[in-house]
Amino acid sequence: MNSEPFSPLRRMVRHALEEDLGPGDATTLATVAPNASGEAILIAREELLLAGMSVFKQTFLEIDSSLTFVERYKDGDVVPEGSTVCRIRGRMAAILTAERTALNFLQRMSGIASLTRRYVAAIEGSGAKILDTRKTVPGLRWCDKYAVTTGGGQNHRFGLFDGILIKDNHIAAAGSISKAVSLAREKAAHTLKVEVEVEDLDGVKEAIASGADIILLDNMGPEKLKEAVSLIDGSATTEASGGITLETVKEIADTGVDFISVGELTHSPRAADFSLEISENAGNWLSVVRKKKV
Repeated sequence: MNSEPFSPLRRMVRHALEEDLGPGDATTLATVAPNASGEAILIAREELLLAGMSVFKQTFLEIDSSLTFVERYKDGDVVPEGSTVCRIRGRMAAILTAERTALNFLQRMSGIASLTRRYVAAIEGSGAKILDTRKTVPGLRWCDKYAVTTGGGQNHRFGLFDGILIKDNHIAAAGSISKAVSLAREKAAHTLKVEVEVEDLDGVKEAIASGADIILLDNMGPEKLKEAVSLIDGSATTEASGGITLETVKEIADTGVDFISVGELTHSPRAADFSLEISENAGNWLSVVRKKKV
């Protein structure tokens, strides 16, 4: 592996490779000559929105920095089913060792981007925006949230540090919505907006009176959301959350909310379908294998 100082992306990739590789790739070491070279082809097995090519490539480069890539598509492109996304050329042992980890990153990220794209398309023209949540795989938040933006969604706060979101347990601990918002105004940086979660119209009224910047309307049906939006009447930004699906998101958007946060985008996306196949024109690799009878 490369020994240069690690960026956050490289640290993430290296950790994933170490998890898979351990002391060595037993299968590849046993079956592939170290100097064998050739080409592998990345194929999209379904139509998808591509996201994660930088992570995909870096995974291979951590194993062998001399590998080269010929890319046909880039992040944000819609890739038709059966298309060749890119070709990877170089040492076959390195390609085979990095293959599964690289595909794991790309399949998840493209799955998230593709699902986000469907949500964004479902509410087109409504004025609402699709948001992600913090329901991400630990250690992969950068990947998950990048994929959401590639799909046309927007990121909510990245972590606990860059936004104030007062939820039901914070309210219980503080004593009330008003007290929690007051404490946040008193103790938090003035640059941070204060968002508060409410579950009913009484909570909406208290959040309005407390001066919250954003009111998160949790698990409210369409009719109650309409009432809440009417009560707020522009005095705060509105966000709907809780149990939202592709089947219900358009009705939620039509209530007039500003944002819709969707946990499904990152907590349970379906992986996009890719395969990595050795090119039939791998020439040099095949000749080395035959000669050495590996």
